[in-house]
Parts: sequence; C-alpha cells; structure tokens
Amino acid sequence: MEENRTVVVEFELLGFPTSPQLQVILFLLFLMIYILTLTENLLIIFLVFCDHNLHKPMYFFISNFSAVEIGFTTAAVPKLLSGFLMAKTTISLNCCLTQLYLFFSFGTVEVVFLAIMSFDRYLAICKPLHYSSVMNTRLCTILVIFCWITGFLWIVVPITLVSQLTFCSPNVMNHFICDTSPLFALACVRSYTIEMICYSFTSTMILLCFVLTSTSYIFIIKTILMTSSTTGRRKAFSTCTSHLTVVAIFYGSLIFMYVRTANAEAALDLDKVIALFYSVVTPLINPLIYSLRNKDVIKAVKKAIQNKAK
Repeated sequence: MEENRTVVVEFELLGFPTSPQLQVILFLLFLMIYILTLTENLLIIFLVFCDHNLHKPMYFFISNFSAVEIGFTTAAVPKLLSGFLMAKTTISLNCCLTQLYLFFSFGTVEVVFLAIMSFDRYLAICKPLHYSSVMNTRLCTILVIFCWITGFLWIVVPITLVSQLTFCSPNVMNHFICDTSPLFALACVRSYTIEMICYSFTSTMILLCFVLTSTSYIFIIKTILMTSSTTGRRKAFSTCTSHLTVVAIFYGSLIFMYVRTANAEAALDLDKVIALFYSVVTPLINPLIYSLRNKDVIKAVKKAIQNKAK
C-alpha cells in the first residue's frame, strides 16, 4: 500500500474553506488587521529611532520586538490572504520549508525577547538603584544580538531534520501555513525520532523562556505589593496585568501547539484557529500593550504630529 503512494514536492494548503462571499469578507478583515499590525510596529520603530526621549533600554528592546513582530506575522499572513482569494492554494516543498524556518525563527526570537524584556522590567522595578549601571548600552546591544542570533540558529537543526523527510500523496495540508504537525502527517514514513527531536527543541525554548518571563513578573508583582503608594501600586498593576494578558495568550497558544507530540492529526482544525491567535492577533495587540498605551510614546506621537503640521 505504501509503495503505491506518489512522492510529492508541492502541497495544497486547505486554509479555511467557506463560501465565496465569506472568503472575501475574511480576506478584507485579515488584510486590514495585517496593515494595522505593520503600521503600529513601524510607527514604534520610527518613534524610538527619531525621538531622543525614547532612547532608553526599554524602548530599544520594544523597537526590536516590533521588528520581530513584523517578520513573524509577515511569514504567515500573506499566504493566509492568498488562500482567501484563490480556489486552490499551493506551496512548493522548498517554499514550505523556508516559511517554516522563518516562522519558527521569528517565533523563537519573540519568546527570547519576551524573557529579556521581562528581565529589564524586573531590574527597573525591583532593582531601581542598580538599573542604570547594569542595563547599559553595551549590555542592551549584546542582549538584542543574542536574541536574534539564538532565534535563527536554534531552529536550524529541526528544519534540517524535517528537510530529510519525503512526503507522499495526498498532498493536502490542513492548515493555512506550513506547520510541523500537518507536515509530519504527510510524511511517507513517520519518523518519530525526528518528530521528538523537533518538538524537544521547540518545547525547551518555549518552556525555558516562559519560566524566565513568569519568574520576572512574580518578583515584579511581589515588589509592587510592597509599595506604599496606592496610586503607584494601582498604575504598576495595570501595566503588569496588560503585559501578563499578552504573555498568557501568546505562551498559552504556543504551549498548546508545540509542547506536545505530533500525533494530533484529528485536532488540526483546532490548531488552525489557535495558530491565528499567535500569528495574527498577538502581533496586533502587542504594540498597543507594550508601547502605544505608554505616556512617553503617546507624547512622542503628539510631538511627531506637531512637527509634521509645521
């Protein structure tokens, strides 16, 4: 039976099959979300670059984080959009592996940045007297370079292993992007060794960064509770709650998707919906939570508008 299966080098992405009218509506909806996401993150990068008042470690990290968000959502959304316009969306094996590498690399960079940014907030809130001396320009630069290099190197081994697999018909992938679970399901011969190695890599990085991020916020909350000022405590809690909401949505989605074995073909429909949260929704709301609600950023926006009006 296995011998009669045809080896394929191209996949058909099933996406979200609906009526033609609804396809158009979904296309316009996700196109609007994508454009808004790009606009938000590009605005943050522009403001941090141009406004000297934002030349601080926190905003330096946030501007890089915005660049990651642009890459992360761009690795997924254009293919999602094409699926709403075309009757049949295909992707070659090489393009599939390239998309998989970029998507996972930017995702890895993002979780590392979340850990670094939470550590930055820990130092600022819990160790304010040492913050300036510890979080200097040199250390900030090293941490940013570390995030980018780690993300793009960490995924090399899993993608290399996946590229060694051969894939057989049927070539229909029940997803809107190339992802590991539907890709493993199409392998001519399931290699559970490769699957376990791949999931070990992703699980280790996700859980490690999750623990580091959570630990930082635990110490931050503990310090806030010890603050005597009611106003300051309320303000800090408001900020922390917003950050923790984003962290919970993002890590919750990632842990559900990747901290598990690859035997969940029956859950691929649910996987597609979960994937929308971390590839489309979180890149949209992250700039609002981390930057555009910040008084310094709002002040920089008003300043930029006033300068433009002159």
